[in-house]
Amino acid sequence: MSVSIVRGRQVVTRVVDRRHIDIRDDAAVLVEDGEVRAVDGFDALTAAHPHATVIGDGRHVVLPGFINAHHHIGLTPVQLGSPDMPLELWFVTRLVCRRVDLYLDTLYSAFEMIASGVTTVQHLHGWIPGGPAAVTDAAEEVIRAYRDIGMRASYSVGTRDQNFLVYGDNDAFLATLPEDLRTPLSQHFDRLRMTLDQEAEVFETLHGRWGNDERIRIQLAPANLHWCSDAALERLSDLSERHDIPMHMHLLETAYQRAYAERRCDGSAVDHLDRLGMLGPRLTLGHGVWLTEADVDKVAESGTHICHNCGSNFRLRSGIGALNAWEARGVNTALGIDEAGLNDDRDMLQEMRLALRAHRTPGHDEADVPTVPQILRMATSGGAATTPFAGRIGVLEPGRAADLVMIDADRVSWPYLDPAMPLIDAVVQRAKTDAVDLVMIAGETVYQEGRFTRVDRAAALQALHDDLQRALTDDEVVRRGLATALLPHVRKFYEGWIDPSTFDPFYRQNARL
Repeated sequence: MSVSIVRGRQVVTRVVDRRHIDIRDDAAVLVEDGEVRAVDGFDALTAAHPHATVIGDGRHVVLPGFINAHHHIGLTPVQLGSPDMPLELWFVTRLVCRRVDLYLDTLYSAFEMIASGVTTVQHLHGWIPGGPAAVTDAAEEVIRAYRDIGMRASYSVGTRDQNFLVYGDNDAFLATLPEDLRTPLSQHFDRLRMTLDQEAEVFETLHGRWGNDERIRIQLAPANLHWCSDAALERLSDLSERHDIPMHMHLLETAYQRAYAERRCDGSAVDHLDRLGMLGPRLTLGHGVWLTEADVDKVAESGTHICHNCGSNFRLRSGIGALNAWEARGVNTALGIDEAGLNDDRDMLQEMRLALRAHRTPGHDEADVPTVPQILRMATSGGAATTPFAGRIGVLEPGRAADLVMIDADRVSWPYLDPAMPLIDAVVQRAKTDAVDLVMIAGETVYQEGRFTRVDRAAALQALHDDLQRALTDDEVVRRGLATALLPHVRKFYEGWIDPSTFDPFYRQNARL
């Protein structure tokens, strides 16, 4: 029986509301067999458990582990040759990306996440060429990486059954292209097709293997409204209900997606999902930048979650997202780093600060703008509620998983911090990754003082580097040519889709138009 006492100058157990956090001074967390057994004063716990291993010397802030509630890949698009562009054009430039070793690629981003205090990730896997066997094998490589490094992960394969490149029918778009582009793009599409039965088969296989694992769970991911037919959405909704499994769906990330929804649904995308019975506590909407006020009201009333991806929204010119309005209406919000943050990495501490700062609207009223507790909640219990681990993670209380991060308060406060400034405020607003001294997941220390305890980081990154020194495959060469040649055709496809002058005030305010 493994028993340890994690000591902190302060222990943060949970966020109470947007103004208050439960913080214990000179406290500690009793950890036994992967769970929190008690949170109490350090002296009281050591007296009651004299043989327990003590972790920490009293200079740390101990917090619930952070949750990156929206994540996709390891090497970033920039590293793979795809620059930041408006999302619809960025989909085209992503064609240049190389096939990478999924195991090593997953480790790469896991190293970055854990080093910034992330203990749980919602991994939304994108395109995987091939049939059910190939997709399942690819998923298992990603899962194997998370298992080897010790990270908690909710994994999903994004479901797409239509509109593979633009927000329109595949064949209709292909028909607009010259023959030298039509054939290779059609062949590329063919490698990505799976039937809904095959999509369900992949989910059932993975869920059967991992549905009861302590650190790995399987989730559903209808990729986006434009990528999913009504038949696909209904199928996934049925699977979610039958298995009581959450769904995470990109929605209304850009103004062009809003325009697509109006054309397809003759109205709101949220109303359409509601008619299909998808709204509710099992659904998380990723991005939601272009939700209307009525949409937000419906999201709040139904208990649907929103995952805010602040850095990604900035990088891809999607808009800013109405975080203040979501929070005011009582929507549970989570925080996601998406493909990569502003520094092209997976730094949750930085993403928290960005979300804190980006929504500080002009004026003197403090009731509207984000607070430190609110942002901390998004990164912990708010994110937990969007995953199959809800009720297990996100707070440090007896019976919950011992997922925590220890941040060196001296690094945060050096050379001076006024005693009147709450230490937790300084952590959220000042802490860098070099202040993250220890990360524990399910009671196991997986990262300590810059070293990963299970995996050799240097060796893994060297192997990833060496693997990508190989020559481009024929497929990679073809896709690189396609990425350049297709851009003007995709630009033309979207001509006239949006007119910012017609956006209502809620859109204009939250997109900063």
